[in-house]
Amino acid sequence: MAGIPYGWQPVQDGRLYWHPHFWTPETAHHLYLQLDQTLPWQQQSIRMYGREVLQPRLQAWCGEAVYTYSGLTMHPHPWTPALLAIRNQLEALLGVRFNSVLANKYRDGEDYMGWHQDNEPELGVEPVIASVSLGETRRFVLRHLKTQQKLEFSLASGSLLVMAGELQTHWQHTVPKTRKPKQPRINLTFRSVLPTTARQ
Repeated sequence: MAGIPYGWQPVQDGRLYWHPHFWTPETAHHLYLQLDQTLPWQQQSIRMYGREVLQPRLQAWCGEAVYTYSGLTMHPHPWTPALLAIRNQLEALLGVRFNSVLANKYRDGEDYMGWHQDNEPELGVEPVIASVSLGETRRFVLRHLKTQQKLEFSLASGSLLVMAGELQTHWQHTVPKTRKPKQPRINLTFRSVLPTTARQ
């Protein structure tokens, strides 16, 4: 979506905020180095089609809540200073409190994220997911479940993409693999995990 203005975008069945240069290249590089060195990266297994498979990327789950998806239950590691600094900026911008963050490290172009929705019950009916990109640029594609309309973004280092409203109900998203040579990328998706009593 080249040439679109920064800020909230007109999107069918959801809300989408886009800023390709939310952090300067220098700040983004500094944050990348901090997170790369301090987060407890692991390659986790999930259940797909009845069997356990290793996810094609590294992960770290930090914050204040336990999170379960695809048969994987993640217990949080503590917030780091870099994660807290980013969270504070996002909360000030969006007026939303985030109690957790999923960090993904894509080591090269073969690491990817398949089509999915962030629609687990513990995220609530209309979750706000704030996605921060640091390091290598990767494609990000959204696909409307009914109309098959696609929206594509180039997630460069320092960019911010926020998915909100009914987006997780009506759209899927992916970070596809590529054969092009790619350097590592760190993606942070800040979210608020609801307590059990608040889930529907």
